[in-house]
Amino acid sequence: MTDRGGASHPLVELTLARFREFLREPEAVFWVFAFPVIMTCALGIAFRSRGAEPVIVGVVQRDGAAALTATLEAAGGFSVRPIAPAEIERALRDGRAPVVVVPGAPPVYRFDEARAESQVARLAVDRALQRAAGRQDAFVAEERPIDTIGSRYIDWLVPGLLGMNIMGTGLWGVGFSIVQARTKKLLKRLVATPMSRAAYLASHVLSRLLFLAMETVVIVGFAWAVFGVGVRGGVAALAVLALAGALTFGGLGLLVASRARTIEAVSGLMNLVMMPMWVLSGVFFASSNFPDVMQPFIQALPLTALNDALRGVMNEGLSLAALRGELAILLAWGLGTFALALRLFRWQ
Repeated sequence: MTDRGGASHPLVELTLARFREFLREPEAVFWVFAFPVIMTCALGIAFRSRGAEPVIVGVVQRDGAAALTATLEAAGGFSVRPIAPAEIERALRDGRAPVVVVPGAPPVYRFDEARAESQVARLAVDRALQRAAGRQDAFVAEERPIDTIGSRYIDWLVPGLLGMNIMGTGLWGVGFSIVQARTKKLLKRLVATPMSRAAYLASHVLSRLLFLAMETVVIVGFAWAVFGVGVRGGVAALAVLALAGALTFGGLGLLVASRARTIEAVSGLMNLVMMPMWVLSGVFFASSNFPDVMQPFIQALPLTALNDALRGVMNEGLSLAALRGELAILLAWGLGTFALALRLFRWQ
């Protein structure tokens, strides 16, 4: 779209200006593209699926330790570690063994009942020792292990990292640039032009959309190439969700920056807005771990809706129709924050 003099529409020019500003900031490029890849790689390696692993058992070195060790090794599925009598508590605390067995008649199990892995290890050890002592099982259950797409931690993690990145670029990319322009007195110059506040604010959001496709391709493409993370649902559905998330957090970034006058002020406000969602919205662990009384608040957060929707498409193959609740939350946040930012925004 051009005017009579051949110049582009002000909204187009503003959007391109915001785009060029971003490219001139190597720190911003790093946080948008490199940081999510580094996080995906580090967490994917740390929590990679290793298949069936032996249960680690500590055996206290005293009378009967050799026979107990031989029994567990004969049962199979155990990795026995010798533990000195004075090192029992330290071994449990440091994670050297989730359960420590003290030989005796009967043996004594030392474990942390607050840790799920300790409970599982204790049950496995007890079953093996009871069978070795002659206990007969009433029945043998049929076992059917599953290995489905989306069942690994990395499959669950990548949509959360994508959602976190969309939130970060929307908030920091939009809000920080507005306040930076305000501190440099650039907004005072723009107020003298015929440009409207809506066009100026919209240009910040639209400029971030230009990077959206690249961000999504980099994160999802890296996870697919290195860890085999797939997208079970439609790529178009994933693109719509990414777009909805970018618009939502772009509007939230506009609202945060509408009155802030210093970089320090907007930085504090950004962290205040993002910190609860980093913790509560299921980026690194499920939000269902929090008490039921907190769930209505957690489910109303835009990052929770975005992460749940991204996981629904990538891991479960859900359609946009099945995710209309999450889309409604994102739409409400996006429209509400943009309208409020437009009302509160000040040039100075």
